[in-house]
Amino acid sequence: MDLIRHLECFVAVAEESHFGRAAARLGMAQPPLSQRIQRLERELEVRLFDRTSRQVITTKAGMLLLPEARELLARTESLRAAARRIRDGESGMLRAGLPPDIAGGTVAALLTGFQERSSGVELELHELSTTEQLARFARRELDVGLIHHPCDVSGLELGPVLRRDLGVLLPRNAEAAAHTEVPLAALAARDLILFPRAGAPALYDDLLTTCARGGYTPPSVRHGQGASFVRGLVLSSRAVAFSPRDAETAEP
Repeated sequence: MDLIRHLECFVAVAEESHFGRAAARLGMAQPPLSQRIQRLERELEVRLFDRTSRQVITTKAGMLLLPEARELLARTESLRAAARRIRDGESGMLRAGLPPDIAGGTVAALLTGFQERSSGVELELHELSTTEQLARFARRELDVGLIHHPCDVSGLELGPVLRRDLGVLLPRNAEAAAHTEVPLAALAARDLILFPRAGAPALYDDLLTTCARGGYTPPSVRHGQGASFVRGLVLSSRAVAFSPRDAETAEP
């Protein structure tokens, strides 16, 4: 039995006190309406209406059940409305991942755009490396993310590409610091500071390959991720690092 539909019929008849008017209100013929009421009475094992040739009177049992029926119908409509909002992306929870090295301005722009377009959706934001994001995608623990390419994106739907130009981070008194553009070969004999390879292996290898093609093979590769830590390494040793040009970092 379709309980919700039967309760709609019950409420309509109780409010109209007339099967004909209730049937018209529900957009159905009177005989099927009478049959639904009879089935509901059998299911609930109570008599809901007293019927005469002139009128329909709601019984005492029917009057006691009427508020319950109305409340259940209201909650059903609330559930349907919530489902529509979730379906249309207007409600729910969005689990998002962002890499640790993303610029603060980029984070702010992404969050502002999200809030303007999805005011009813709660955002659960996680700072995760590319490797961590891919693992969570595989476990269905993440809905969207910003990852470093190249990487294995099989099974993922890709959105727009965010391109970031890289610059080189080196001490101000370094000879190469006077140039607007620094050839990779000019970094020879300096160690390179990179993010830990486990965070984005393919990007890590791609950067070293690009350096080698440009004439720069670092004597040693050190690892660091926090901006302050990396700047400290650059200032205290003959090392360089790559940094996005849009990063909010003070020049060493």
